[in-house]
Amino acid sequence: MIPAIQIDNVHKHYGKVHALRGMSLTIQQGEFFGLLGPNGAGKSTLINIIAGLTRKNSGNVTVMGHDVVKAYRQSRYSLGVVPQELVYDPFFNVRELLQIQAGYFGKGKEINPWIDELLEGLKLTDKADVNMQALSGGMKRRVLIAQALVHKPPVVILDEPTAGVDVELRNSLWQFVQGLHREGHTIVLTTHYLEEAENLCERIAIINDGAVVALDTKEALLERGVGKTCKVVITLAKPLEQIPVALQPMLKTHEQNRIEFTLQRGSDSIMALINTLVSAGAEISDIKTEDADLEDVFIELTRAVNQ
Repeated sequence: MIPAIQIDNVHKHYGKVHALRGMSLTIQQGEFFGLLGPNGAGKSTLINIIAGLTRKNSGNVTVMGHDVVKAYRQSRYSLGVVPQELVYDPFFNVRELLQIQAGYFGKGKEINPWIDELLEGLKLTDKADVNMQALSGGMKRRVLIAQALVHKPPVVILDEPTAGVDVELRNSLWQFVQGLHREGHTIVLTTHYLEEAENLCERIAIINDGAVVALDTKEALLERGVGKTCKVVITLAKPLEQIPVALQPMLKTHEQNRIEFTLQRGSDSIMALINTLVSAGAEISDIKTEDADLEDVFIELTRAVNQ
C-alpha cells in the first residue's frame, strides 16, 4: 500500500537556521498519527512543505504517492490542512466560504450535499448563513476543519485544532474527527495537549531541533526509559527539613510538605522509600502513585536533545 505521507531525508534552511535536518518519516494510510515537538522543533515547517507552501532545500515528500513539487496538483487534492492560525475571508458567510473552497478543487453544485453534511457534523448548520466575522473563535476553528474537508481529501493534517477551544467544543470536535478516521481518513495531529495525542493517536513521532528523536506506538514509547518509572507523590503532615541521603537519587521535587520521587520499576521499593522517610521523622498523611505518561516521555526525550 502506498504511504499516505512519505518524507525522505528532507532538509530546510532559513538562512543560517537549519530548520529540518534530514527528516525522514512514513505515515501509512488510515493511521491516526501524532506529530509532537516543542515550539521551534520544525513541525510547522514540515507541514508547510507537505502542503506545498514552503519549498524544501533537498529530499523528497509525497502525499498518496504524489510528489509535492512534481505532482503538486494531485498531492494538494489528496490533502486537507487545518492551520493553527484562524485564517478566514471576512466578506463571506460560512456556506459561501465552503462553496468557494470547493470551487478551488473543481467542485460545483454537486458538492452541496457534502457541505450540508459537514455543517451538520460540525454543528454549524445554524451558522451557515452567518458572516465569518460574527463567529466565536471556536466556531471559526470548526469552519477551518470544514474547509479542509470540503474536497473530500483522504489525508487530513490538524495543526493545533483545539488551541483556545473550550472543553465542550473540544470533545465534539474529536468525536467528529474520530468518525472521519473510522471512515478511513488518515489523520495527522499536532498538539500541545499531550493527553489528546495519548488518547487518540496510534503512532507518535516526537521531533526536536529539526529531527525525529522518537517514533513508535504510544505503548512502546511509554515502555522506553522513563516509561519504566513510577511517580510517587507523598504529602507530609508537616515539612521535612532534610531528605535522607539514600533517597536523593530518586528525588524529583521537594516543596514544603509535598515530596515527589521517581522510582525505577523492578528495582526501587515504595515500602523501602516510606520506611526511610519515617525513620527520618516524616509524618506521612497521603501517598499517591502515578505511572509515567506521554508528557513524561516527551519532556525526557526533548530535554535529552537540548542538553
